[in-house]
Amino acid sequence: MPFYGYLVHFLAGCFLANGVPHFVYGISGEKFQSPFASPPGKGLSSPLVNVIWGFANFVVGYLLLLTFTQEGEARSYADLGAIAAGVFLMGVMLATHFGRVRAGR
Repeated sequence: MPFYGYLVHFLAGCFLANGVPHFVYGISGEKFQSPFASPPGKGLSSPLVNVIWGFANFVVGYLLLLTFTQEGEARSYADLGAIAAGVFLMGVMLATHFGRVRAGR
C-alpha cells in the first residue's frame, strides 16, 4: 500500500474515535459538546445533534477504510497500526479537550 494509504487509515481511526463520545452521549439522551454548539466545541448540543454527528463520523471513517481496502485483501499489521494510532491520538486529544471544557463547568 502506498504511504498515503496509511495516512488515510490513520484519519479513519480519528473519525471513528471522534464518533464514539458524540454517539454515546446522544443515545444516552444527554447534551454534549459539538462543533455545532455556541461556542463551537465548548457549548452543549442536543442529543439528536450528537447522534447525527457521531454517526456521520462513523460513516466517514468507514468510507475512508473502504477507499484503500481492495476486495479480498487482508489487513496487514501496518494497516491496523495506522488505524490504532489514529484512534489513540484522537482519544488523547478528545480526553484533554473535553476534560478542560468540563472542568470549567
